[in-house]
Amino acid sequence: MRRNRRAAAREDGIAPTRERWQKGDVERVSTAIADEAGRPARPYRRVDLLGWLARKGAITAEMRQAGEDFHALFMHAALDPLRAADPARMPRGNRTLERSENQEAAREKLARAIAAVGGLASPAGSCLWHVVGCESSIKDWALRQGWNGRPIGQEQASGVLVAALGTLTAWWGL
Repeated sequence: MRRNRRAAAREDGIAPTRERWQKGDVERVSTAIADEAGRPARPYRRVDLLGWLARKGAITAEMRQAGEDFHALFMHAALDPLRAADPARMPRGNRTLERSENQEAAREKLARAIAAVGGLASPAGSCLWHVVGCESSIKDWALRQGWNGRPIGQEQASGVLVAALGTLTAWWGL
């Protein structure tokens, strides 16, 4: 299947690199979008975890929506640890950067959502934070996280994520 996608990509003349193909599922965007010059283009994109789980049938459309809403809220709250600093807003002296009211509101809503699934110290809260919010893989979270001194298997970690998304869906009323 991968070879067919790669062959189709070579026919177009534009394709992801071999290293990008090795990194994971890559697909073409289904509809054309405008590129930098306004011309129609069909670029490739990475299939995200929530999309992959939805295609597999492991989560419902509502659960996927809850996960995407959680991720958008996480990004809006500016909690992503891997972002570059804006040089125009660098603090001078002892001044610290202040958060906007929207960021504070997003952080409060995020805190309520995490509390609804059991808190940040719970498996569901930790999984939502790291896998959906920070975009770590389930495998990385499972290897890093352990409960009662015992490691979590990848299958159990997937179950934790599905349960957390189900709880979040019910709590948000989706």
